[in-house]
Amino acid sequence: MTEHKIATHEEWQAARDELLAGEKELTRRSDELARKRRELPWVPVEKEYEFETAGGTKPLADLFDGRSQLLVYHFMFGPRYDAGCPVCSSIADNLDANAVHLRARDVTLICSSRAPLEKLQRYKERMGWNFNWVSTVGSDFNRDLGFLHTEEELKPFLAGELPPAVVQNAQACGTDAATYVAEGPGLSAYALSDGAVYRTYVTTARGLEPVMGYYGLLDRTPFGRHEEGEQVFWLRRRDEYSA
Repeated sequence: MTEHKIATHEEWQAARDELLAGEKELTRRSDELARKRRELPWVPVEKEYEFETAGGTKPLADLFDGRSQLLVYHFMFGPRYDAGCPVCSSIADNLDANAVHLRARDVTLICSSRAPLEKLQRYKERMGWNFNWVSTVGSDFNRDLGFLHTEEELKPFLAGELPPAVVQNAQACGTDAATYVAEGPGLSAYALSDGAVYRTYVTTARGLEPVMGYYGLLDRTPFGRHEEGEQVFWLRRRDEYSA
């Protein structure tokens, strides 16, 4: 017998109407934040970053592929990884499905990692993705955005008890925890205007939830994310779930 509160339809509708008012307020607040996000000042990208692509080495401006806006997902796949991060892989599943719709709105979406291009292409083929995936030449691109950490910076974190999810994901990537967390996930946005590239937005951590569509869906199920107290992180690569 369930221990959850049971109600009549009328009682449920009253509670639902109260919740709906809060949901609408959250939507209005989200719209306001989106407006402020668009109004952020732009920063000229003056450093000459280079990327290995299927079409050869290219500068950042060429990654726009003829469009005026560029979204880059910084995928955790370091040079010493055997495979991509499972969490980033779940995000890439969502990104891949949306790339065609973003192109229709003058936005090019790509992923970027520090692993060699050949390794990225093999993994992309395994996962069945179609988005363009580039390999950064050098470490500056990730480092300048805060998505690459030094051993010294990581010492306080690594000295403590590591979260089980970190250990699990490091093993899934075929590397150790220190090498795994040296890389960081993130999303950065750029505009191309009169031949100049501008950085317009950068986010990481909980700011990445909009590209983790499964969480929004789970938040609407009876048991929600149901992650509290779990010692084994539930996310897997799409071809690793048992059912």
